[in-house]
Amino acid sequence: MSESGLRKVPTGPGWDAKVQRAWAEEPVAERLKVLRRFRFRMSHRTDDLCRAIDAGTARTPADVRASEILPLLGACEFLEKNAKKILGSRLLSAWTRPIWLWGVSSEIQRVPLGRVLVIGPSNYPLFLPGVQVLQALAAGNAVTWKPGRGGRAVAKLVAEELTAAGLPRELLRLTEESDEAGTAAVAAGADKVFFTGSSETGRAVLRSLAETGTPSVMELSGCSAVVVLPGSDLGRVTAAVVFGLRLNGSATCMAPRRLLVVGRTTSRREALVNRLREALEDVHPVLLDPNVQEKLRTLVEEALDAGALLVGELASIGEAQGPILIVLARPEMRIAQADIFAPVLSVIDVEDAAGVAAAQRASPLALSVSIFGDEQTARRMAGRMTIGTAIVNDVIVPTADPRIPFGGRRGAGFGVTRGAEGLLEMTAVKTVLVRRGRTRRQFEATTERHVWFFEGLILAGHSATWKERLRGVRVLLGAARRMDPEVLSAEPATTEEEANEMREQNVDE
Repeated sequence: MSESGLRKVPTGPGWDAKVQRAWAEEPVAERLKVLRRFRFRMSHRTDDLCRAIDAGTARTPADVRASEILPLLGACEFLEKNAKKILGSRLLSAWTRPIWLWGVSSEIQRVPLGRVLVIGPSNYPLFLPGVQVLQALAAGNAVTWKPGRGGRAVAKLVAEELTAAGLPRELLRLTEESDEAGTAAVAAGADKVFFTGSSETGRAVLRSLAETGTPSVMELSGCSAVVVLPGSDLGRVTAAVVFGLRLNGSATCMAPRRLLVVGRTTSRREALVNRLREALEDVHPVLLDPNVQEKLRTLVEEALDAGALLVGELASIGEAQGPILIVLARPEMRIAQADIFAPVLSVIDVEDAAGVAAAQRASPLALSVSIFGDEQTARRMAGRMTIGTAIVNDVIVPTADPRIPFGGRRGAGFGVTRGAEGLLEMTAVKTVLVRRGRTRRQFEATTERHVWFFEGLILAGHSATWKERLRGVRVLLGAARRMDPEVLSAEPATTEEEANEMREQNVDE
């Protein structure tokens, strides 16, 4: 063993597959020691991490610590404490084994995939891809990390700290940030791809992966709703919505984009809009990508032409955009269905729970929803929705829990990242079945006697009443007695008349 706790293997070009196999053969506990040392080292690099993250993410150093560094280190600690158990082999109980497979032991293993490709986003360049990288390494894989725009500097810092913590260099490769680098990484091949980004780009990646049948996890766009139930605390709703629109310059996939006010109470909706308008005046405008700003302008103008009202000012191209509300919006409007990283919120009146369900169905992106109001009512409503994550009386923040898997439905993607389920996505299932004993009966050619042997098994194991099951046992034992070699040498085989008699008796009774 080397000082890092890993077996010494040849390194350099062409040896990465051997390094990965050596890493996979290490006990999980040894792999986790590297992650633990990495976490300790990273806790002292917060200033460097903040400087490495692109300033275009519109966050303060405190924001970066809260939204990127803290949840990443929490996810790392979760792996240290739980990965060994999650990845452990599972031996199936003999008591639940089918009786006709007596003598067979069954074990389910979770094994590394090999090489995993992580394609990260630009809005959260550390936390989102970082967790996936750590989970892939904990599971025994090698990783290629393609950072999003502005993410290479922080990815490079992570790679350096992992190497300093004892990770062989060959296990983590970084690419450039460009789209061409991403295309090349996909073309180079991987055993599984984890993509975080827009639905449009995700579909393009999927088309490439379809050529080779490469599996993937897709964490795509969101157009998340905030549902305001009758009797909910409007002050709390206002604070939550403002937080969601402000966080990371509104460049968050779970940021509120639709506000569904239940009950069609005009005065309540107006009161909420007035609260929001006043609170949003303190939110700093953000510079948007020119393409995003042009898209926003087009969508807003479409909504206004269709009867919606604008609260706030739509900035000119190139100017910073402050938060805006689109009041009297409707679920079918494109502004209420768009995955756009801009501080815009469509306010939609709905009659009741059925109206909420209809509004959700109108959205192609089923990533998350926040419901404010009575907990039990909110739980029932969430239970009827096709959604990846439902949050009651909060937005975004609870999903930072490292135990929680995160993923979307429909156009928002498939598969999950983070939590135990996200770790298992980094593995393949391998089953090991062992036959004990010397019997070869399972290899024998079937005869008429086997018909009644299996018929007895079926009736004994799957009939509705105990009398029917008992009859199945008698059929089974009778067939087994006739199948025994010693019995067969002394008794004639079951005749066709006997078989018919058994069948008729079974049906009649």
